[in-house]
Amino acid sequence: MTRTSIRDMLYEAPGPKAQRRIRLFTVLALLLLAAFLAVIIRQFTVTGQFAEKYWAFFTKLTTWRFLGEGLLTTLEAALTGSLIAFALGFLLMRGKLRRNPVIRTVSTALIEFTRGVPTLLFIYFFFLVVPKTGWKPSAFWKITLPCAISACGVVAEALRSGVNAVPKGQTEAALSLGLTETRLFYRVVFPQAFRFVIPSLIAELVIVLKDTTFAYIVTCADLMQNAKVLISNYDAMLSVYLVVAVIYILINYMLNKVSDRLALKLRRTPAEGSKA
Repeated sequence: MTRTSIRDMLYEAPGPKAQRRIRLFTVLALLLLAAFLAVIIRQFTVTGQFAEKYWAFFTKLTTWRFLGEGLLTTLEAALTGSLIAFALGFLLMRGKLRRNPVIRTVSTALIEFTRGVPTLLFIYFFFLVVPKTGWKPSAFWKITLPCAISACGVVAEALRSGVNAVPKGQTEAALSLGLTETRLFYRVVFPQAFRFVIPSLIAELVIVLKDTTFAYIVTCADLMQNAKVLISNYDAMLSVYLVVAVIYILINYMLNKVSDRLALKLRRTPAEGSKA
């Protein structure tokens, strides 16, 4: 079977002229990038950013343990936020698909609201406004809940697109067998729709993970907050931010690879409901 990625489906294969232009611009871009990096490295060398004192503390186990504790908090916040976003997104998706115009309108308004408001504003709302109501959530929830609310609208639309992608014949066949609409949705439509949108949901998990970098605002001891502590202790901004950036890149790279593998596996394996 020929492997087909989302990129292959979105863009047609370039012709010979386009391939030559792509190679030319790729070479020019790489040369510009190399020159830019050379200038940056020279400046860092001149200012002494590669001195041993800025890197030696990474040989200590306590440094990595400290970063590891922050990383665990980051992953916990991202995973919890993603699960909450999925639950809220599922409810909003169901609401938008309902025939009742009031429920459909309210669900649509909430989806557009959560998609339109920046995550940072939700964080400030939970950080500054919510405590004045008498409820004082911990720093963990002050970053997890805003990230979840910010993502739930996108998740709802992803799930809805998956539901709409299920062939109508599946619905008609299930109805002809006497299934109620509720059993039809949960036993036939949603399992197939979920398979369609798993890559999109993982992509949203990556966005939630990135949004947790705002945790320093609520003083949650995540990876970025612990990185700022190291910077303050060792006055080593470049080395700490570089190491933290590599950690984030590795995590997001692994999530993207998981998404690609799942997408490929799901395309090769027909859904259970589609066999009917």
